[in-house]
Amino acid sequence: MLGQAFDPYVRDCPTRQLLDRIGDRWTVLVVGTLADGPLRFSEVARRVDGVSQKMLTQTLRALERDGLVTRTHYPEIPPRVEYELTEAGRTLQEPLRALELWAERHMAGVLSAREEYDAAV
Repeated sequence: MLGQAFDPYVRDCPTRQLLDRIGDRWTVLVVGTLADGPLRFSEVARRVDGVSQKMLTQTLRALERDGLVTRTHYPEIPPRVEYELTEAGRTLQEPLRALELWAERHMAGVLSAREEYDAAV
């Protein structure tokens, strides 16, 4: 697949899976949380309010599989594990932050549109 042209508009293109991953709510929040540097699992969970342990584990594993996050295990007592954005993961910070800002700036209008739509249906 290396050197292949990718087109997310083609049904079987693997970019669709990647878009699903980076467009996921938990991915956006985890990448934003890791923007300041490596964190332990519990620190990420504390900062991403509402994420379940299962969902956070799945998100971190998927990001690690895609090469966007690294997991470093320190052989200490007690054992310590930290998660950190890779170079590729850091390149996601700007576009994902733009999505966060867009949501914050436009949420009032979206809520208003929802109310109008729901009232008309």
